[in-house]
Parts: sequence; C-alpha cells; structure tokens
Amino acid sequence: MGLIDSAKKNILTKEISEVADYEKVSEDTIIRGIKDGTVVIPKNIKRTLKRAVAVGQGLKTKVNANLGTSPDHISIEEEIEKMKIAVEAGADAIMDLSTGGNLIEIRKEILAQCPVCVGTVPVYQAACQTVKQKKKISQMDPELMFDVIEEQAEQGVDFMTIHCGVNRETVEVLKRQPRHIGVVSRGGSFLVKWINANNKENPYYEQYDRLLKIAKKYDITLSLGDGFRPGCSFDASDGPQLSELSILGDLVLRARKEGVQTMIEGPGHMPLDQIQANVLLAKRLGHNAPLYFLGPLVTDIAPGYDHITSAIGGALAASYGVDFICYVTPAEHLRLPNAQDVRDGVIAARIAGHSADIVKNVAGARQQDFEISKWRKERNWDKQREFSIDPIKFEKERAKLLPKHNDVCTMCGEFCSMKEEL
Repeated sequence: MGLIDSAKKNILTKEISEVADYEKVSEDTIIRGIKDGTVVIPKNIKRTLKRAVAVGQGLKTKVNANLGTSPDHISIEEEIEKMKIAVEAGADAIMDLSTGGNLIEIRKEILAQCPVCVGTVPVYQAACQTVKQKKKISQMDPELMFDVIEEQAEQGVDFMTIHCGVNRETVEVLKRQPRHIGVVSRGGSFLVKWINANNKENPYYEQYDRLLKIAKKYDITLSLGDGFRPGCSFDASDGPQLSELSILGDLVLRARKEGVQTMIEGPGHMPLDQIQANVLLAKRLGHNAPLYFLGPLVTDIAPGYDHITSAIGGALAASYGVDFICYVTPAEHLRLPNAQDVRDGVIAARIAGHSADIVKNVAGARQQDFEISKWRKERNWDKQREFSIDPIKFEKERAKLLPKHNDVCTMCGEFCSMKEEL
C-alpha cells in the first residue's frame, strides 16, 4: 500500500510518526498533507531509511545535494565521499546524476550507503545506454526509457525527476519564442531533440499512465522536471517555462488520483523581482504540490560563487513558499564539484532554507536563533558552536585565535561590547 493510500485510511506509518516528531508538528498534520498532496515523503518501499524526510507546506525547508560521475571523471569512491560529506553537512536528500562509468553499480553503492532518500533522473541512463550502442540520443527507444525507470525503481530509488512537461505542445512554444541560451536542462534537451527528430510525442507524457503504475508499485515520488527552466535571467518567466508549468499542474492531479506522490520542479536562473510571482504561480498552477527549486540563481555573472547567488534566490523563494532547495556549488558552470564544493553548497542552501523558515514561522526555526544569540551574549563559545549551522567551521575559525583572546574574539578583543565590565 502506498503512502497516500495509507494516509487516506488514517493509517499511522513509521515514516509519518518519525517526520512528525522531527518537524515538531502533529501526526495528523502530516497525514492531512499527504492526503491533499501538499506533503510528500520520498521513500521507495524497497528501502529502509535511517532518516525519512517530509517535504511540503508548513514544514522545514529541505535541501538536496546533487552528485555523480561524468564521462570525463569517473570515481565511485569520490562520489561516495561526496555523499557522506553532504549528509554530514545536513543534506536531506541526495540525487545521483551520474553519466560516466557503470551507472548501475554507482547507484547501487550510493543506495546502499546513503542514510537519506535518493533521487535520480532516469533519462540520463537511457541516453548513456543509447550512446553506448553507437546511436544518437534522438534514437532512444521508448521501451528502454521505461525499462530504466523500472530497473531504478527495483534498485530502491526514492524519487525520480521525469521531464513529462516537455511535449510537442511546449516544444512548439519554444520554436515560436526563441530563447537567449535555449534549453539548459540536460534531460529537457534530450527530449526536445527526441521530439524534433522523431516528430512524435514525448513517451513520458504520452505514456504517463504507464509511468504512474511503476511509481505506484514502488511508492516512488515523482519530481516533475522543469525541462524548460530558464538557464539565464533573460529567459526567466518566458513562454516555454510557463507553458510547461501548466502541463505539470495537470499531471499532478492525474498522479494524485492514482495515489502517486508528486513534486514540481522550478527554475533555475531568475532576477530577484520575479521570484515571488513565479513561486505563487507555481503553487497555483501546481495545485499546491511541494515545490523543488534549483536556486534560483539571481545573477549570471558570478561563476565560482554560485552557491551564493543561489542561496540569495533560494532564501527568497523558500520564504514565498518553496519547500525543497536543490543546492548549487561554487563549481557550477565550471567543472564537476569536489568534496569541499559539495560541503559549501549544502551549507549555503541550508542557510537559505533556515532564513526562510524564520519568515514562515516553521516550528523551531526562531528558537535556534534565540539560543545562539543568548550564548553569544554570555560569550559561551561551546554553546554557540552547538547551535551554529556549521559547527566544524565554527571550531576551525575559533582555533585561529591567539590564546589570550579565548574569552572573546580578535575583532574587538578587550573592547568587546558583550563584556559587562567595560
């Protein structure tokens, strides 16, 4: 029985109880959210998670960390290290986006060692296998596309990004309304090429009922991908993006009817003044499904610092209602991220999410700030470390102090405003 079916029968599952305790909300709140589709708990029936997470309305903003090999750099060991670092830094979910090496073995190892939910983009594997057969991506076999989904589901993948909204209709909108830099979603670009080359409908859209049956069988959460997400600020809020969003909203309703949990993905690159309208529109057209945004990145000029540009956008987006932030690392647009990039990306996204949770009055968010401020006033460094978002960084910075400044910091030293004896 899937989670939605359980919730409709008011069955209290282990996962519902766990996430309610973590979120500091009632179990009934989680059950209601799952019933009406405003909350999801990504978990394949074939996996046992050390920590289940709920994503959705009224809950803490969650953070996802992408990792995975590329054809130019293949190391399972490095990806496992990145996964562990991401989880230690506080990531709530991991997505394996590998496109190089033995994808099945890489995913198997990540699933075996990852304590939180794991997501994938199945079309990546379908494309890689097609290329390995000396074929073009536009020659992907629809049966292969669904075989890969079933295979990944059987392995235990908890949520999947599927680009169902890239269909013949939205591709025509793209043709009529050309973009500054076109389609930047890797999965979206694969499907645009496939549709144009074959003059046929996207199999994920055309056979959506088939997709729902697989998702239902394994209780996989579908993350309806934004194949037309804007890849630069000039393309934000354009026709292709919004026409796809409208399609996704309809697919959400179809999934709920079949008892399949769904999220909707969002941009991307977007100027600050467009974020609120985009979030409200996505919630409206998406029937209040949980929103999963990549950033958004609020400027295009900061390669090497896009964990910052995305944290700025992510904080705003989450404060307006986004439920799930996909981190962006300092390596974005430049290279495959390393372990330190992953850590920096997770912490930046968590800061953004927590900042938004204060605004949304999420349970416990303001209290954490209250506590660290109390201990800052008392110059209790151990307690400050305990309530900081990155205790490891806190400890490293404190270790740089000269011994005589152990009671204060070297910014103000003996003139510290917190010292009552001044």
